[in-house]
Amino acid sequence: MDAKQAEVRVLEAEIAALKRAVVELPSPGEDTARVQKSLQEIYQSHPEGWVSSKDLRSNLRHLESELLFLSTLTDINIRNYSKKTEDLTSTEMTEESVKKVLQRHRLSGNCHMITFQVEFQTLEVQNKENLSSVITDLNIITEPTVYSELSEFVSRAQERRDLLMFFQTLHSFVKWCEYRKRTFKHFKEKYPEAVLLSEGASSSYMGIRSPSQPGFELVIVWKIEIEEGGKVFPKLDLLTKVPQQALELDRNGVVETAPLSFRTLLGVLGIEAALESLIRSLCTEENN
Repeated sequence: MDAKQAEVRVLEAEIAALKRAVVELPSPGEDTARVQKSLQEIYQSHPEGWVSSKDLRSNLRHLESELLFLSTLTDINIRNYSKKTEDLTSTEMTEESVKKVLQRHRLSGNCHMITFQVEFQTLEVQNKENLSSVITDLNIITEPTVYSELSEFVSRAQERRDLLMFFQTLHSFVKWCEYRKRTFKHFKEKYPEAVLLSEGASSSYMGIRSPSQPGFELVIVWKIEIEEGGKVFPKLDLLTKVPQQALELDRNGVVETAPLSFRTLLGVLGIEAALESLIRSLCTEENN
C-alpha cells in the first residue's frame, strides 16, 4: 500500500506541474481550457479513489492522453524519459515523520527542428503538513548550435534552474523561426527575380536586388532575440549595398537614412507589409 501511495503522490506532483505549464504556456484559447479542465479534474480527485491498481492504470491512461494533446498543442515532443529515485530520509527524519527523496530525471525530445537533452535533479521533502519539491541541478543541451541566441539563453536557464522558462522560451523561439522561414519563402516564390536567399529560407537574412539597377541591393537581417527573462521578440534591420557612384549622386541622403526609415515602416505596417512595400518599391520600374 505504501508503494501505491507513493506512486499517487508522484502523479499528483506531476499533474500539478502540468497544470502550471498549461496555465502559463501560450495557447489557442479553447483547447487550452479543455486541457486545464481535464487536468484539474484529475488533480482534485481523492487519493482514496486511486487505491486499486485498476483505477491507477485508468488514470495513467487518461494522463497519457492529455500529455499527448499537450505535446500537440505546444509542439514539444518528449521522446525518451527516465527517472532514478534515492531515499535520503534519515532515522531521525523518520521519527519526526519527515521524508526526503532525491529524483534524477533525464529526458530528450524536440520542438520542430530543435532537439534537446535535459537532465535535472529534484529534491522532495514531505512532512505531516506539506510537500515541497525544488530543482537542485539542471543541465540542458540543444542542437543545432547555429542558433547563438538560444545557446546563450540556455546558459541562463541552467544558472537559474528554471526548467519551465526553458520550455516556454523554446516554444516561442521556434514559432518565430518558423514564421521567419515561411515569410522568406513566401517572398522568394512571389518575387523570384528580386529576392535572394543564398542560404535558403531558414537563414536569418534575405537579399533584395533591383532588376533594373545592377549592383544595388538591400539586405534584411532578421534576428530572433531572447530577453533576460526569456521573452522572445524579432529584430529586423536593413543594410544597403549601393555602388559608390550612386552614393555620390544621393545628395538627399536617402541611402543613409534607409535603415531608420525601414524601422519606422515596420512600426506602422508590420513585418510582412513592410517587406512587401520594400520589395515592390525596387520592382516598380520593372513592373511598369
